Amino acid sequence: MATNENLPPNVIKQLAKELKNLDESPPEGIQVGVNDDDFSIIYADIEGPAGTPYENGVFRMKLLLSHDFPHSPPKGYFLTRIFHPNIASNGEICVNTLKKDWNPSLGLRHVLTVVRCLLIEPFPESALNEQAGKMLLENYEEYARHARIYTGIHAKPKPKFKTGAISESTTALNVDQSIGDQKSVAVGAVVPLQSPLAPCTTASKGGNSQDQPAAAGPTHETGMSGSVAAATPGTLKKDAGLTKVQAGKKKMDARKKSLKRL
Repeated sequence: MATNENLPPNVIKQLAKELKNLDESPPEGIQVGVNDDDFSIIYADIEGPAGTPYENGVFRMKLLLSHDFPHSPPKGYFLTRIFHPNIASNGEICVNTLKKDWNPSLGLRHVLTVVRCLLIEPFPESALNEQAGKMLLENYEEYARHARIYTGIHAKPKPKFKTGAISESTTALNVDQSIGDQKSVAVGAVVPLQSPLAPCTTASKGGNSQDQPAAAGPTHETGMSGSVAAATPGTLKKDAGLTKVQAGKKKMDARKKSLKRL
């Protein structure tokens, strides 16, 4: 269960709302994930924009939110290695939105969109990777070649984040536990109905249950065989009675034929 001790409750509430929105309506080329134990770490997979040296790559990054967020900007890091002027060798991202241009009203959607735009239009003048910045200014083709090599080696598709997990991440375990308790009660209610007098519909429900596949067969079979066992004595008596009637009728017919011959 999420504890989120690093952030104030009001910030957690706002983040939960924003993360849910990002999950339901993600920005183009961006998929967001969250650390269930700590909302102060936001993950995102960014697809390399078409027409750039990063095309066909998937770059995983994270945003670290400090205790006084949103009054101070988050820190951004690429976890996937990338050859880019504004991304340092340790993955740190240099963009004005996360520094001097930060505004508390800016949301995570805006930050992630700006980071993806950075892959389209780098700023070599404020380079953290001096080699990439210099190469971009002096020989774009060589820069693009290096960037494509890094992309091909490191930016391979990642396992996708679990969809729908963001919006309920702080209560998912409680919900699961509640559902589990309800299932346990339901299963317990079915067991007493496994008797010869149980309706066939009850046995069918037990047989179709996805939560109890192992018990499905026996439940169904027990209900059905019990019903047959209960009905068998009566059926045998009826059969015996019919047999006696038919035998008596045959004897009467034989006597009538004998009398006619006389």
